[in-house]
Amino acid sequence: MLNTTNPNNYEYTTKHLEISILGGIKLNHLEALRVTLGIKKPEQHNVLRHNVDLYNDNQVEKLVRKVAERIEIGTSVVRRTLQELTNELEQYRLSQLDNDEQETTIKELTGAELRAAEAFLKKKDLLQRTNRLIEQSGVIGEETNRLLMYLIFTSRKSYNPLHCISLGTSGSGKTHLQSKVAELIPDHEKVEITVLSENAFYYFNRTELRNKLILIEDLDGAESVLYPLRELQSKRRITKTVVHKDRKGNTKTIHLTVEGPVSVAGCTTQESIYEDNSNRSFLLYIDESSEQDQKIMYYQRLISAGKVNVEKEYQARQCLQNVQMVLQSVKVINPYAEFLELPQSVFKPRRTNTHYLQFIEAITFYKQYQREKQYDQNTGEEYIETTTQDIQEANEIIKEVLLHKSDTITGACRNHLERLKSYLKENTQTTFTNAEIRRNLRVKETTLRRYNKQLLEEGYIKRIKNAKTKSYCFEIVDLQEYDELKDQIDKALQNCITQIELASSPPSRHTSNNETKSKKAS
Repeated sequence: MLNTTNPNNYEYTTKHLEISILGGIKLNHLEALRVTLGIKKPEQHNVLRHNVDLYNDNQVEKLVRKVAERIEIGTSVVRRTLQELTNELEQYRLSQLDNDEQETTIKELTGAELRAAEAFLKKKDLLQRTNRLIEQSGVIGEETNRLLMYLIFTSRKSYNPLHCISLGTSGSGKTHLQSKVAELIPDHEKVEITVLSENAFYYFNRTELRNKLILIEDLDGAESVLYPLRELQSKRRITKTVVHKDRKGNTKTIHLTVEGPVSVAGCTTQESIYEDNSNRSFLLYIDESSEQDQKIMYYQRLISAGKVNVEKEYQARQCLQNVQMVLQSVKVINPYAEFLELPQSVFKPRRTNTHYLQFIEAITFYKQYQREKQYDQNTGEEYIETTTQDIQEANEIIKEVLLHKSDTITGACRNHLERLKSYLKENTQTTFTNAEIRRNLRVKETTLRRYNKQLLEEGYIKRIKNAKTKSYCFEIVDLQEYDELKDQIDKALQNCITQIELASSPPSRHTSNNETKSKKAS
C-alpha cells in the first residue's frame, strides 16, 4: 500500500519489504520515474538507499541484485515488489496531474456576465471608463501608468504583444502597481514569477505560454531567465537541444520548443543594467511625487479605518476580468500608419517606432466591439481598422513614454534634475553645491555623486568657480531644455494628426470643378 501523506517521504509497505520514497516524485517528465529509495526488511534497521529510474530496466535489475545481496532476500520478491511500487507511483502521478488540470479549469462566463462585458466594450469613452474602473479596483493614482499597463497586458491576446518595465526607487510602489493591475487579468492567462532557474522556461509545454502575461516581481532576481525571455519577445518561440536517454538506455538528441507570443512585465530599480530588455519594452517611471505619496497614505488610512468598500473593489476587478475574457484574437490594420512619424530626437527610433504603432494597434484591439469587421478579398482573413480617434488617444497616453525615450539621461536622473530646477527657481539661484543639495533635497551622497557624473557627461550641468568664495560649485546649462523637448514631441504628434486629416479630407469644390473642366476638355 502506497502512503503519500508526507509529500517528502512516501511509504510503500509489503509483507516482505518496507520502502521509503525520499523526496517524493516529480510530476513532470513523464518519460522517466527517477526516485531515491530507502529499502529494508520489516523490523530491521539495515537500510539500503539508492537512486534509480524505475523506467530503466538495467538500473532496476542492478538494484534488485544489490538489495537481495545486502538485506538477504530473494531476487524474485524484490523484483515483484519494485514492479508493484512502479505501478502505484505511476497511477499516483497521473491522478495528481488530473487534479492539477481540474484546478486550472477556465472559468466560463454566465450569460449575464457575457452581455455586461460586451456592453461595456461598446460604450463611448471606453478608455476613460476603463481607467475609472481600474481606480475603483484599488489602484491609487498613477492615472497614465495604470491605463498604459492595462492596455499592454491586454495586448497579450494579439499577434504583436507589448511589454513593460516599471522603474522606481526601492519602496516607490512599482511592484504594487504591477500586481494590482495584474489582478485585472484572469488567473489562467498569466504566469507570476518570483525566482526561476535558467532552463525552466524550456520545460513548459509547447503552447503553455502562448498569449500569456508573464509577470516578474524583480528583474534583479531573474537575471538567469532574461535571455530566453528576450527570445520569446523577439522571435515568439525558444528552442533548446538536450541529450536524453530513452527507456532502453539509448542516448538521443531532442528539441524542447516553447511557443509565444507572450507579454512580459517586470520591475527594477536599475534602469541601465537591463538595456537589452528595456529596448523591447515600454519604460514606466513610477510617480514618486509628494502628491502621489499623499494619495497612497490617505488610502492606507481609509483601509485601516475600515472605510474602503472592498465589495466595490472586487466588482470592479471582476468586471475588467470578464472584459478580458470576451476579447477575441483579431488582426488590426492601421490605414494611417504611413503618416505617423516620430520626432527625430527619439532614442533608437526603429524600435520605438514599432512600439508606437503596436500601441495604437493595442487600443484598436481593445475597442474591437466598436469596429466593423472586414474581410480581406484575397485571403478572406478577418480584420478591423484603426481610426483617428485611436491615434489621438494613443498620443495622449504615450506622450510621457516618448519623452523618456527621447531623453539622454535615465529617468531617475531626470527626476533629480527637474527637482533641482524647481529648487533653484524657488530660491532664485543659478548655482548650487553638493552639500546644499544633500541637505535641502535629502539626497544621499553616493546617489548625488552618480547623478552629477551623468549630468556632467551629458552636458546638463557644468562646474564653475564661485567669484566670491573661490570654491567650486555647479550650474545648470539650460533650464528650458526639457520643456523644449516636450514641445517638440507635442508638435510631432500633432503633425501626424494634421497629415492624416489633410489626406482624409475631400478635395475642395474649386479643385473638383477644375478637374471636371480639364476632363471635358480632354
